[in-house]
Amino acid sequence: MKRLLFLLFLLPFFVSCKSDMVYEEYPVLYKNGDNILWAGKHYNDSDWSANQTSNADSVFWVRTHINILKNPDAMPGIKVNAFGAFEVYWDSVRIGSNGRIFQKNILEIPGTEATVYNVPDSLSGAGMHILSFRASQSYLPKEKRGFYVELDSYKSLLTLPLVITSVMNIMSGAFLIASLYYFFLYFNSSKRQQTILIFAVICLLFFTLLILEYIKFYIEIPYTKFYFRLEAIGILTIIIAILVPLYFTIQFNFQWKKVLLVILGISLIGIYIFNYRHYDRNAQYYSMCMWIASTVIVLNAILQKEKGALLVLSGLLCSIVVNKYVVYDFGLFISFTIIVLCMLYLHTIRSRVIEDEYHSSLLLSSRLQLELVKKNIQPHFLKNTLTSLIDWVEESPKQGAEFIHALAAEFDIMNTISEEVQIPIRQEIELCKVHLTVMQFRKEIQYHWEDKGIDDAEFIPPALIHTILENGITHSIPIAGHGIRFCLQFLKTNTYRQYTFETIAENRIPSRTRKGGTGFRYIQARLTESYGDKWEFTSEATPNGWMSTVKIYTK
Repeated sequence: MKRLLFLLFLLPFFVSCKSDMVYEEYPVLYKNGDNILWAGKHYNDSDWSANQTSNADSVFWVRTHINILKNPDAMPGIKVNAFGAFEVYWDSVRIGSNGRIFQKNILEIPGTEATVYNVPDSLSGAGMHILSFRASQSYLPKEKRGFYVELDSYKSLLTLPLVITSVMNIMSGAFLIASLYYFFLYFNSSKRQQTILIFAVICLLFFTLLILEYIKFYIEIPYTKFYFRLEAIGILTIIIAILVPLYFTIQFNFQWKKVLLVILGISLIGIYIFNYRHYDRNAQYYSMCMWIASTVIVLNAILQKEKGALLVLSGLLCSIVVNKYVVYDFGLFISFTIIVLCMLYLHTIRSRVIEDEYHSSLLLSSRLQLELVKKNIQPHFLKNTLTSLIDWVEESPKQGAEFIHALAAEFDIMNTISEEVQIPIRQEIELCKVHLTVMQFRKEIQYHWEDKGIDDAEFIPPALIHTILENGITHSIPIAGHGIRFCLQFLKTNTYRQYTFETIAENRIPSRTRKGGTGFRYIQARLTESYGDKWEFTSEATPNGWMSTVKIYTK
């Protein structure tokens, strides 16, 4: 991360490099057929008259005078940005070509939008020179783009874009790695956070944006395809301009999220439609909309005293300063990087909160687990159980032995599962059945167990159903001649798994006093420990007795 920040600070120095060539520029000389016209404009002025480029099959000339004031120290070169196919002449000597010019019965081969040529030492001494282009623009004839020429040392013209691109590739690689990491984190997490997915998508889009912006230095793109790349860059910028505020709305619990995002979306679409094909300007407008929306959210977060809001506001202000004083092509990416780093900081804060909540859940679960075990061996429970056991041994030694075996089996299962996070559902059902056997001897009440649709491959937190069962035994009165019936049903769909536990009996106390005890807190803690917030637990009275439902979401 330190290296990335260091490289980001180096970018303004790369941008500020100036040409070593000392020269003067003269107006363009435009030739069309036999008519010679002095345009009287700077050679990179694209505002030509319509008749000069209206004929898609015409060949035309563009010329300018260049006065080199002193002999160059290194081989000079020229960089040309233009639409069409052309040949380049320096003092009437052909020094290169781009594509193939239209000729009779021979179609034009489109040239690339940017090319670099070296000027021989024998032609580049101090003095007046003529730079000429013999060109055609058979495709996109209505596009009035000028011939933009930059003079510098040939080596600098070739290497400087590659140096800048290498720095940007390092940056894009960092975002690709971050994107993959957070995608893996999201899909392999038991508690999938929406903000993690959004952040991963933003990093991936930013990686793609950087690649598209600088791919022109690696791949020759014909001028006929020039706008495809710019359209893709514009669309990516729009998506990023929506996702960044969306991330902040979720992270800071912004109350008017939908309203803000609708206004932002309409603004971005309006800019795209009404300012069509002004790509750099549009990207600046998209960024400004994103900045305004994000600032509104962050200011609201500061009022609500949200953690990290002040730092994010500082990052947003810093991004504006960068955009103002750094060349657009680099300022945009540097400001985006600053905002992404702020988002990363917010994510670390959120991760810390979740980690603390998780540890608190583990501590609560451990404490309740200990209380649950203690409840089965507490003196009151043991006293009543042993008293009942003495009576059964005296009156019916055979059933007394069954009582002892059932009690030992329950303690043995409880000891086995006490340290587990999840156990097979059949082991949980076995614990419940053994407990019913013990309680049937103790209370001399007929308990009946029934389960339906159970999937033996399922796992569940230990003593979850057992706790609900205990609650049913404690707070239910048997129906005369039928005792108390317990029925466990399982339902599995594409989105959730559901356990329904019904106690068929008369309720001993009003429903409002039956909720919120230690047993229910244990259930909630266990569910949180295993499933995060992707669960629901309800427990309520029914005409037949009581019903508790545990729903675990899988998506």
